Amino acid sequence: MLTVRPKVAELVFQLYGRPLHPELFEVHSRRSVKRGDYEARIEITSAGHVVEWRYGGLTLTEVATSAHHPLPKRRRLLSYRLKGQRTDYVECRGGVRYQVDFQLETLEPEIFWTFQEELCHDGEKEGMFHKFDSSGRLALGAISYINIETRSRCFLVQAFHTFPDDYAIVKSQSLIELP
Repeated sequence: MLTVRPKVAELVFQLYGRPLHPELFEVHSRRSVKRGDYEARIEITSAGHVVEWRYGGLTLTEVATSAHHPLPKRRRLLSYRLKGQRTDYVECRGGVRYQVDFQLETLEPEIFWTFQEELCHDGEKEGMFHKFDSSGRLALGAISYINIETRSRCFLVQAFHTFPDDYAIVKSQSLIELP
């Protein structure tokens, strides 16, 4: 199965106050974590990532995917095109706070390849990592690298997704804090 990314101009970042059906996504890597009173499932998908976080009956699902991907509108809390830079937060019931910072950065080719090489090096040692097939235009394919940090009262996800055809990198950092 060919695993090539969609175009970077097609990407969206969304947050839901509910779980999403796993069969909606083509998953390439998956990890589950449990810390204190919360648990999370983190997945690298064909277009980006899905993070499902659960605590005391509350579920938050973060998705970075293609805008053409059919996702529900019900209980969608945030939805942004992935372009430029953006910071936002959501106060949830029970005092849970979700905060996200993301940006789409287009680089000069030499800088892009250096950054991608560093991500490959880091991905082999820690975090989650997936290397995609080349789109055919360039010899090397895209990569996704996700770093997860867990504390008893907070959960941090840093994600990096590269798009070699556009010399672009999507960077996101999400923090969920318990009261």
